[in-house]
Amino acid sequence: MRYLTENAREQLTVIDTMSNQTENKKIPTPEELQKEFEDLVKQKYGGNVRLVMAGAQPDTTQTTDEEPPEPKRTFDPKFDLKPREIKHYLDRYVIQQDEGKKALAIAVCDHYNHVRECHEDPKLADTDYSKQNIVMLGPTGVGKTYLIRHIAKLIGVPFVKADATRFSETGYVGANVDDMIRDLVTQADEDVELAQYGIIYLDEADKIATPPNIIGRDVSGRGVQIGLLKLMEETEVDLRGGHDVASQMQAMMEYQQKGKVDKQIVNTRHILFIISGAFTGLADIIKKRRNLRKLGFNALVQSEAEEEDYHQFVTPQDFIEYGFEPEFIGRLPVHVICQNLSVDDLHYILKHSEGSIIRQYEQAFRAYGINVIFSDKGLWKIAEKAHVQKTGARALMTVCEKVLRDYKFELPSTSVKEFVVTEEVVEDPAGQLKRIIEDAAYNRQIVMHEQIRHYEAQFEDEHKMKVSFDEEAANLICKKALEQDRTPQEICEEILQSCQHGLNLIRQNTGREEFAFTQEVVANPDDVLESWVRESYKAKAGEVEEALRAP
Repeated sequence: MRYLTENAREQLTVIDTMSNQTENKKIPTPEELQKEFEDLVKQKYGGNVRLVMAGAQPDTTQTTDEEPPEPKRTFDPKFDLKPREIKHYLDRYVIQQDEGKKALAIAVCDHYNHVRECHEDPKLADTDYSKQNIVMLGPTGVGKTYLIRHIAKLIGVPFVKADATRFSETGYVGANVDDMIRDLVTQADEDVELAQYGIIYLDEADKIATPPNIIGRDVSGRGVQIGLLKLMEETEVDLRGGHDVASQMQAMMEYQQKGKVDKQIVNTRHILFIISGAFTGLADIIKKRRNLRKLGFNALVQSEAEEEDYHQFVTPQDFIEYGFEPEFIGRLPVHVICQNLSVDDLHYILKHSEGSIIRQYEQAFRAYGINVIFSDKGLWKIAEKAHVQKTGARALMTVCEKVLRDYKFELPSTSVKEFVVTEEVVEDPAGQLKRIIEDAAYNRQIVMHEQIRHYEAQFEDEHKMKVSFDEEAANLICKKALEQDRTPQEICEEILQSCQHGLNLIRQNTGREEFAFTQEVVANPDDVLESWVRESYKAKAGEVEEALRAP
């Protein structure tokens, strides 16, 4: 017997003794013994304790006062996004890659439009449909993962990113490709229905290509490709994997409690699969194929062959020669090409992207009560140093960490509450840090000048006119701010507020949209502006007179 209290065991001993003394008494069956002990336990402990005899099957028909579990919610796709809307959303987070964004947006819309139609008309699920699985090609750090992560976020489906190098063929050491489906259910908060419409992103997929010179069974290359084949089309995956010890233990516990094991199945029909990688060496295969037709004396010499992006000419045959199975690459009909990032692109990411690493550093210093300001020249210098590393946007983090590591360590323990990441800080972090700490006047001057530059950019955004203060004008603004105990922005606002109407008149008369403010303008803004307005009217009158003289 199992699950008996100590008191119940004593009662059992008494009954056994009485049974031995009374040889002619009928021996009770296990069911009768169980009922008898249950009655004894109920009398002593109430009705909350239940005994289970060894070998007896649990009673699954017993009713309780507990409320039945709520039914699992189902996925109700109401996908109505357009490709242009998806690309516009991605533009907020990833710079460039316009063609890649278009291809992704179209493929995603095609896939989830089909999902929606299958829900509206279940008969469509039985029709032939080629799923828009995607292969992404491009160097590291250009935003491939970032794109897919934000697409999943926009649509509202679970997203799983996995590294292809961790998988091996089923039965060998390493993860099983089916584990990605189980991870998808975990990301969906155990909502199996929702998981069946998620996105699986397999990075470093070029590492599972089968080398041409391999001897024997390739369990981490071809074996993984074969395992992915069934997932990318349509198959049913049991969430309790045969090689998962935790799943097997859970199944045993469930069997003890219910007398059966509920099988949880995920259908992969509507799961979108995306693989990506740098695919180093694939360009050589494409070059070789394209140059086959350019042999002989009339062959064209490509002087900029190394700079040309050959990935845009990739074909399934190139992937097969690279080491992929024909059946595997045939299930990835959409090819998305991502380009290298230039210095301009990296600068734009730092300055304008909603996911810019600069926001992270501003928040990190703010936690210590320090305001960090990034100058435009400083951002350019960071972008230039990152571009040299050839790792795309990832290099921005590397450069910033190297430049600002000592600033994070030293400044929280000083009286410095504000500083600027200038071009000089990026070039000489240690030297500038020492000067910022030791020379408060120098640091204050740099901060105030940068506040003026930020005001110029803000004014241009709001009024569509470019106003710039030269060095002497900026020095005078800083001097006034210190004397009047005001901020440089307040001084600039005061000057431009009296000038704005006059600047608009000048723009109307001459079309001029850029104005350079000197020390004279800062000292006497009204007088200088009045002269500018008079000159604009004279210029306009001269244009009118010249137009009248024209034949």
